[in-house]
Amino acid sequence: MILRPHIAARLFGAPLMLAKPKLDVLLTVLGPRLVGLDMPVLPGEPPDEDDTTPSMAITPEGIAIVPVMGTLVTRSGYLDVASGLMSYGALSDTIETAITDPSVHAVLLEIDSPGGEVGGLFDLCDRIKAVRHASGKPLWALAHENALSAAYALASCANKLLVTQTAEAGSIGVVAVHVDESGADEQAGLAWSFIYAGDRKVDANAHEPLSNRARTDIQADVDALYARFVTLLVQNRAISEDVVRSTEAAIYRGDRAVAAGLADAVMSRDEALANLAASIRRPFAFINPSSRKETSMTSQPQISQHQGVEMPNAEPAPSVPVAAASEPPDAAAVEARVAQRLREDYAELAQVAAQAARLGVTLDVADAMARGVKPDAMRRAVLDELAARSNATAIVAAAAPATSVVDSAIVRRARAAAEQAAAKIKA
Repeated sequence: MILRPHIAARLFGAPLMLAKPKLDVLLTVLGPRLVGLDMPVLPGEPPDEDDTTPSMAITPEGIAIVPVMGTLVTRSGYLDVASGLMSYGALSDTIETAITDPSVHAVLLEIDSPGGEVGGLFDLCDRIKAVRHASGKPLWALAHENALSAAYALASCANKLLVTQTAEAGSIGVVAVHVDESGADEQAGLAWSFIYAGDRKVDANAHEPLSNRARTDIQADVDALYARFVTLLVQNRAISEDVVRSTEAAIYRGDRAVAAGLADAVMSRDEALANLAASIRRPFAFINPSSRKETSMTSQPQISQHQGVEMPNAEPAPSVPVAAASEPPDAAAVEARVAQRLREDYAELAQVAAQAARLGVTLDVADAMARGVKPDAMRRAVLDELAARSNATAIVAAAAPATSVVDSAIVRRARAAAEQAAAKIKA
């Protein structure tokens, strides 16, 4: 019998940010073997201290592609062979090496991960944002094909978060698992005795039923970590806390992730690389995945999948001069600011409505504009409608082909309507 208590301790009784399907695999396939049942040594099994650094590729355009694959852990070990792990430490080293390399002009995180351990995650997120800001280089993330839970937290640290048509994003939640082996112990004729000091020393041990106090303590820890996860996404994605919490740890595929505000656009890997390369050559350049034609976004930086997305290499928009306190306000400047705000609000509301329409949800943009409804509120309405249609724990569907918001007919009409409204105000 091969006992691996140090591995079991990482799966049972510790908070995890891991998508449910992967958690089910670990509990069903590896769980019994990790807590002490027969488990043969796997051929070529690496030592527990082994930490494989993820390989990195650099394209001719100077884009470093960093893979984020498999279950994410503080340190990797023998489970690399059985389950596929990637450590936060090795990933941090690879990202920092890529972004500080003079020959690298941008970084793409290619993510296919169900998430993993909480330990080390938030430190890595802080490190990614620090080196990204210090370098000034664009760092994008592409869910290809999964960016779930802890992996989604990492993806949110990027300037731009993209998904393929079938990629999944979300699973914003925290879970802890306790295994009560007392029944199995009794059947096996085993009786465990603990001699200890400190009243909470053996709380939540596997050989006794979970006490109310231990359950309360674990729940408090899970709740605190979940609140930190939500705060991270609010800061990184510029969406409201209500929108993040309303997902209820659901999983969104393709266009649905964009409609929920969890991603910026739907693109293939090649399209993501082409757009990232274009952003290096010319700020605000964007390639329409359907037409493959470059369109300058310099004149309309306010058009984005959700408000507040940081564009790579974007220069701040020129501000309107503010009149001195003793001078009367400039009427033309005030009108220009009002018109600009109207265009921004109308365009973003139209984007949400267009995304919702592809999901079969109809929204009245004109009515929302008249009532002062914000995009976040519209996104919540879409999520509520989708939730009402299904009791499933994950929202999945084939996505429609992505189209650039720059070429969207709805956005063009919205922009024209906003300009007409601004003209009426000026008149």
